[in-house]
Amino acid sequence: MGQGPLSGLKVIEFAGIGPGPFCGMLLSDLGADVVRIDRKGPGRASPADITARGRRSVALDLKNPSSIETCLKLMETADAVFEGFRPGVMERLGLGPDVALARNPKLVFGRMTGWGQTGPYANAAGHDMNYIAITGALHAIGTKDKPIPPLNLVGDFGGGALYLAFGLLAGVINARATGQGQVIDCAMSDGAASLMSMFYGFKASGAWKEERRANLLDGGAHFYDTYQCSDGKWVSIGSIEPQFYALLLEKTGIKDPAFAAQMDRNSWDDLRVKLAAVMATKTRDEWCVLMEATDVCFAPVLDLDEAPKHAHNQARETFVEISGVIQPAPAPRFSATPGKIQGPPPAIGAHDTEALTDWGFSSSDIESLKASGALA
Repeated sequence: MGQGPLSGLKVIEFAGIGPGPFCGMLLSDLGADVVRIDRKGPGRASPADITARGRRSVALDLKNPSSIETCLKLMETADAVFEGFRPGVMERLGLGPDVALARNPKLVFGRMTGWGQTGPYANAAGHDMNYIAITGALHAIGTKDKPIPPLNLVGDFGGGALYLAFGLLAGVINARATGQGQVIDCAMSDGAASLMSMFYGFKASGAWKEERRANLLDGGAHFYDTYQCSDGKWVSIGSIEPQFYALLLEKTGIKDPAFAAQMDRNSWDDLRVKLAAVMATKTRDEWCVLMEATDVCFAPVLDLDEAPKHAHNQARETFVEISGVIQPAPAPRFSATPGKIQGPPPAIGAHDTEALTDWGFSSSDIESLKASGALA
């Protein structure tokens, strides 16, 4: 049994890339027993494959009818299953939700794609940037000159993996109350649109302009932006509230009366230039001494080497090191049932016998699967 609030939850993950493994990691970190179905073939475990951590791998030949029956037998006792293939792939394999729910009516069947199971784009290839492009999110992020993709945080991980995990758990709660499973159609484009809810509200109220770096939260405001210091490093300032803005002016020593017009959008560009000149007079560490842990709403902009060493992250043990790989610890945190990293990233097929046995397969069942070539 895994450690965490999801201990006892049984989940099947069909191996994929990007947001699928991240969803599996989230569930595993909170204690779910996640068995990943890999396609048979070579595949070593790498400690650097962080999002693969904490589950067990069963390698099956999905062209073999015995493998398909094995997947369906696993689904009979699972709480949830999820996959990230294009629409129709699972049906062609004989593992679609109709077949699965017939075997286990309480099963929650999660399907994560970029565009969703329906719609004109449903069968088209795409990546994170494309999925957030049709939601308004990509248009709103970047410089004045061009939209810039914010890594693949908004579509793949925010709009995809997090919404899939949320949907699966909501489905399991409902299934336990009603005895009825269901299909979760998790489109990254839908999730990214949902993440934009507040900004659509801003637009409806007239508080959002359809141009980048012209708004309160997109770098348009001089008091909500990043600034380069004398050593070439950067800091972030988010002094939105009047009292926090007043403290910013105090800490920077700014007495220019022009800064009194904090919310005058017509002044923002000029004030940004003036504030940038002030911020460039000290190193990042010097500004940290003056502003860190104050109500300025300030933090240094850290790179991936620096972040795990920051005092706040160290105090909270936000990062851990396993097998020489520094990686984020499980989140969020639970007072009574803390999660943990349940194990290292598995090699393909590393748990064929162990996982199948734990999920109810007999030794003769497993030997038959090996004899048929379904199992390595």
